[in-house]
Amino acid sequence: MKRVILGIVLLISSQFAMAQEEDTKLPTQSVYVELGGAGLPYSFNYDFRFDKTRMESWGMRVGFGGYTTNYESFFSLPVMVNRLMGKGPHYFEVGLGATFFIFDNDGYCVDSIYDPNTGISTCITYEPYSYSFILDVDSSPSIMGTMNFGYRRVPVDGGFTWKININPIFNNNGFWPLYGGVGFGYAF
Repeated sequence: MKRVILGIVLLISSQFAMAQEEDTKLPTQSVYVELGGAGLPYSFNYDFRFDKTRMESWGMRVGFGGYTTNYESFFSLPVMVNRLMGKGPHYFEVGLGATFFIFDNDGYCVDSIYDPNTGISTCITYEPYSYSFILDVDSSPSIMGTMNFGYRRVPVDGGFTWKININPIFNNNGFWPLYGGVGFGYAF
C-alpha cells in the first residue's frame, strides 16, 4: 500500500513539474502584420528565435506582402536575420535582410479609338511608367536591402505582441534612412 501511495505521489509531483516547465516556455515564435517595414507597403510575417531557450538571441523572419490595382501589381518577400536585446517584455531589435519583389506596371492609355459597332475602346498610345518605392527600381524582379532598428514588446507568457521600428532601405540607386514600420500580432 505504501508503494502505491508513493507511486501516486511521484506521478502527481512529476505532472506538477511538467506543468511548471510548460508554464515557463518562452514565446520564441510570433506571427504579425507589419505596415511599412521590411515588407515595403505591408507584409504578413513569421518570426522565430534560433535558440528556443532565450528571447534575447538571434532569430529570423520571413513574410510576404503585395497589392494589385488597375495599372500595377506588386509582390514582396522580406527575409531578415534579427537580434533581440533586453529583458522581457521589452526588447530592442536590430536586423539586416533583403526584400525580394516583383512588380508589373501596365502603364496607362494616352489615346484610344472607340469602335461603335463593338462598343470597345482600343488603346493606340500606351505609355508605361517607371516603378519606384521610395527609391527608383531598375527592373523586375528586384531586391531591396533592409535594416531594422526598433522596439518590440513580447509578453513573457506570449499573447499580443507589437513593434515599432525604423527601417532604412537601400538598393543600387541609393539609400533612404527614414523609412519605418509598425507591426502587431501574436507571440507563442
